[in-house]
Amino acid sequence: HEAADERLFKPHPEIDHTSDVIWIGNWGDDERSAEIKEFLIDPVEELGLSGTVHGVRYPREALADLAAAGLGYEGWIANADVPKAFAAHRVTVHIPRRPYRESLPGIPTIRMFEALACGIPLVSAPWADVEQLFRPGIDFLFARDGSEMCRHLRDLLDDADLAASLVRSGLETIRRRHTCRHRADELFDVLADCGNRQAIDRIAIEETVA
Repeated sequence: HEAADERLFKPHPEIDHTSDVIWIGNWGDDERSAEIKEFLIDPVEELGLSGTVHGVRYPREALADLAAAGLGYEGWIANADVPKAFAAHRVTVHIPRRPYRESLPGIPTIRMFEALACGIPLVSAPWADVEQLFRPGIDFLFARDGSEMCRHLRDLLDDADLAASLVRSGLETIRRRHTCRHRADELFDVLADCGNRQAIDRIAIEETVA
């Protein structure tokens, strides 16, 4: 599974919120255009929220829809700048691509791990967490459709205690299970199971010497 580099992706409490919602993701042609409208554009417009979109390949029609909903489009963003962008907003959404969701069930994109590591409340469009990577309703909120997305966004923006609870729980799960160090340890376990104990021991010795 993906993971978050906690050295980069971490909360920035010194940064004040300047907007409500942030979405970081590319357009992807027809792979999630309907989902972006249902789970981002329409809820933001209906609730009258402010927001920011980062990503590439947005066609002219999509940019017009973003602007009409009150979402500012700021194009490509460097990964190193993502944590501070999250910190300037009050909530983010996760919208998986349809082929990704159907072909690789149970595997969210890396942006979900990174967002939770940055301590921003998250509402996700549907995907099947078949391996129980997270605790839905505790680490983040699931929205089954656009109406539920509206309700969750409104609740998070109106209820500071709810938002803070999601932040605490999401950070706990990332730090306990989903950092890059966890994935490195899991890789070493796989190597050991394959009979590569000598290679693992050599790496450990080299790290100790360094």
